[in-house]
Amino acid sequence: MAKWGQGDPRWIVEERADGTNVNNWHWTERDATSWSKRKLKEVLEGLVVEGEAGRCEIGDLKHVEGEASCNSRKGKLIFFYEWNLRLSWKGTVKESGEKHKGSLEIPNLSEENEVDDTEINVSKKKGEGDVLKDLMRTEGTTKVREALRDYLKALKTEFTLGMILPTKAPAGQELATERKPSGSSMQDSVTAQSLDMVGVKIPTVRIHMREVFNSPADELYSIFTKKELIQKFSKCPAVIEAEKGGKLQMFEGFVSGEYTELVPSQRIVLKWRCRSWPDEHYATVALNFQDLAPQSELELECKGVPVSHEESTRQCWKKQYFEEIHILLQQSKDSME
Repeated sequence: MAKWGQGDPRWIVEERADGTNVNNWHWTERDATSWSKRKLKEVLEGLVVEGEAGRCEIGDLKHVEGEASCNSRKGKLIFFYEWNLRLSWKGTVKESGEKHKGSLEIPNLSEENEVDDTEINVSKKKGEGDVLKDLMRTEGTTKVREALRDYLKALKTEFTLGMILPTKAPAGQELATERKPSGSSMQDSVTAQSLDMVGVKIPTVRIHMREVFNSPADELYSIFTKKELIQKFSKCPAVIEAEKGGKLQMFEGFVSGEYTELVPSQRIVLKWRCRSWPDEHYATVALNFQDLAPQSELELECKGVPVSHEESTRQCWKKQYFEEIHILLQQSKDSME
């Protein structure tokens, strides 16, 4: 046993604000089973499959058995999942109008197999209508594989928000990095700063992003301030008090914060954090809306993001906010046509 003061510094926790997992060295685990069951229902149920033979729709997730988890070790994320799934489907033959039902089974979705190699079995109740069974075996399995990829993508981005903790930095240390814009509609640049947190210096970065949306600025502003709209694009219950000092909670508590400034159709400022950041550590998020009728541009500036959370935070805004808002706007447009 090492003498006092001579142990491995990676295990020293007394100077950490949260007192755990210095430099992400320890093994930590988060159970993803309940979250996965909800996500699998979300991505699979309601899928529509159409072809020359007719039209089919995947119904309820009748059976879901298995488990999933995400583990962090030495700053790396390791995923385990194993699922046995069974779904119902129903369809209508184009020529005859006959209706038929069947089931679809995925006996072993796991990290050991690529999605393209995962077995998908399609069956149909007795009677005619094999053309629909063939449709589900071809186009249907393709759609299901796409949905399974969406689940795994969300597992590795949305679910893991906050799992990699900030690493310990010497007092007074400052990090300075710059990145060139990507050239896409969403451009980001990063500069850095050092932020005090309960006596500990935490290296942080500033994330800057821009995105153009097919909506006027007042409509886009509403999507960030109205509870019913936020719940639509986030697909989760939310706590939204869109007034100065009002609370914010999204994505089943993974994201929380407080509104600190609101200028209708122009600007929103938030105290914003992920659940696994050090206690009471918040970034400052400024959302600036510019009307480019009929479109609008959103400029995001997020200051004080822990360095180790930089990529997951960027992905959160890109995947869970921006891309989902694009989908919501398109759905709204389609429903009006």
